[in-house]
Amino acid sequence: MKAIQITRPGEIGTVEIEKPEPRNGEVLVKLKYAGFCGSDLNTYLGKNPMVNLPVIPGHEISAVIAETAAGTPELYVPGTPCTVNPYTNCGYCPSCRGGRPNACQFNQTLGIQRNGAMSEYIAVPWQKIIPCADIPYKHIALVEPMSVGFHAVSRASVTDSDTVAVVGCGMIGLGAVVRAALRGAAVAAIDIDDKKLALAKRLGAKHTVNSRTEDVGAALREIAGGFGADVVIEAVGSPATYRMAVNEAAFAGRVVCIGYAKSEVSFETKYFVMKELDIRGSRNAMPEDFRAVIEYLKRGTCPADELITKVYLPEQAHEALEFWKSDPGNVFRILMEF
Repeated sequence: MKAIQITRPGEIGTVEIEKPEPRNGEVLVKLKYAGFCGSDLNTYLGKNPMVNLPVIPGHEISAVIAETAAGTPELYVPGTPCTVNPYTNCGYCPSCRGGRPNACQFNQTLGIQRNGAMSEYIAVPWQKIIPCADIPYKHIALVEPMSVGFHAVSRASVTDSDTVAVVGCGMIGLGAVVRAALRGAAVAAIDIDDKKLALAKRLGAKHTVNSRTEDVGAALREIAGGFGADVVIEAVGSPATYRMAVNEAAFAGRVVCIGYAKSEVSFETKYFVMKELDIRGSRNAMPEDFRAVIEYLKRGTCPADELITKVYLPEQAHEALEFWKSDPGNVFRILMEF
């Protein structure tokens, strides 16, 4: 069967690999679409230290159940549209024992620490299958990245009395905008791109701030009645936005960090103490976050097609990543169609 493989930095193409046979307790799924995420682009650029090449990328999955093996519950019926939880968890590290398997110390995400989903078929344990009835297949590929933003809102314990600032309106940041708005919070979306900010407003942001042209602190104080934001969600991963998150959080506020900064970040640590901040990391997503995204997409109110920048065939994988590399600021998601 056909698969997409990154062989070394700058080289990606199709290869022929053996079609998997589902073992006891596994489900064979046929891929419909798989999304490229930032980690895949970094792998292609040689900037992903967690990857051993060659690797099959992909963990944002739209698929249909093709076959089930013995030991699979009858609920999992061939022909069922689905996505896949792409993370593993060991069950015995502190995060697993504490009920947070998304942050497993020994997690292996598809397409990063192990071969991913960009092939015609993959076999996975039935526990990783998440049915997605009544959602177009293209939109199913958006479930995993949006769930990461949804999870950050859960980590922040957002309520309807909060002012929430989301820094960065890429795919994951927009997921956070949606979830915070669904919880009734007053959401301020922050980015340097007016087109992304306009989309964030359509997805539920009450306010938008262009950090290239506006004073973020002054704008948030006006929005929050003279104070900082109750919650700041950092979804960029740069030293400047990390400092912004701490500086612009209200006293006794919560700061949630999703983005990976690629260099060290220096802070005015006095704010940690003076404000008595809660600073929390947010990694991957929980099954309930996947389910919440699926229920949201079922409503049909999300302009999901606008979150899909382009769709390519497997033979065009090199073209797809070169396009993203050339204009990263204007890409939400690129899908590969199988």
